[in-house]
Amino acid sequence: MTVLEFNSRLTMYKDALKRFAYSLTNNTDDALDLVQETYLKALKYRNKYREEVNFKAWVMTIMKNTFINVYRRRQKANTFLDNTPNSYYVAGASKPSDASPESIMSEQEILKLIDNLDEAYSIPFKRHVDGFKYQEIAEELELPIGTVKSRIFYARKILAEQING
Repeated sequence: MTVLEFNSRLTMYKDALKRFAYSLTNNTDDALDLVQETYLKALKYRNKYREEVNFKAWVMTIMKNTFINVYRRRQKANTFLDNTPNSYYVAGASKPSDASPESIMSEQEILKLIDNLDEAYSIPFKRHVDGFKYQEIAEELELPIGTVKSRIFYARKILAEQING
């Protein structure tokens, strides 16, 4: 297939590609970006296309795979890695809330709540807020790292319950 034939077939499916892109993204701007990205990839990998393959299906597959890759990248961007020796993943917030804790309570009120926690929870929590790694806190307090993580988790949970009422 010549370059001219390939480009002609590609532009022939422009409307179908736009509809499919919109069905994937539910957003006009994102759909147009996806169509453009699909065109670029189809042109880049034109030499990979085989005559016996359905052209429309080939281009739609490129679009679907592009969409999936973009989605995965966005999900990964919302994931944070804790670099302690026993790493684990924490999903980032999907959308910010309307009110921040600072707007609900003053900093002094929050610090008072932290001070009122049982020492078993407040000390590891304060160290963590100050930027210490879990392993450093565990060594300082002579506790297993799992206990430190658990206490910090429960401190957050207790504070969230107190703040949210």
